[in-house]
Amino acid sequence: MKRVYTRTGDKGTTGIHGGTRVAKDDIRIEANGCLDELNAVIGIVRSLLPADDAWQELLHAIQRELMVVMSHVATPSGVVNPNPLLAGALTLRCEQEMDAMTAELQDHGYFLLPGGTPVSAQLQFARTVARRAERRLWTLHRQDAVDEQILCFVNRLSDLFFVMARMEMQRQDWPEEKWQAFAYKRKK
Repeated sequence: MKRVYTRTGDKGTTGIHGGTRVAKDDIRIEANGCLDELNAVIGIVRSLLPADDAWQELLHAIQRELMVVMSHVATPSGVVNPNPLLAGALTLRCEQEMDAMTAELQDHGYFLLPGGTPVSAQLQFARTVARRAERRLWTLHRQDAVDEQILCFVNRLSDLFFVMARMEMQRQDWPEEKWQAFAYKRKK
């Protein structure tokens, strides 16, 4: 392996797909930084789960697709990206997984305080990082179109991690901490 450092970023720029250099705080780099952070948090979740846990394969697939998504985010329009994007199919799978888990969850009707088990707390953290990544992607999208599959995929990930966090609490028979009831449910 060559050395890790290149010194090419010492003046505040970094390279993107196609060879262009952009500022390190460019929205494209910021969006990818959030996606990278999300991938790392998912890695933490996986490290906390038993190797044979049913969620391992799904989370691994998400991590692999996030790497592809990041390559697309690093590619400005007009430059061809050779990595096939599978985010649409994985979005559908996330929806199916959420539907199956939601069918098993007890309805709570409350805003919940993140925490509980270490896995649940990390899944809640992953949810918030996914939301931030989504916000950065929409900012980028206003400047240079982001594939709709990517926008939907990252949106769905935050939902998935919320449902998984709740499911983890239920799997461990750990009570969820309620903050307050949803306003629309209190009016009844």
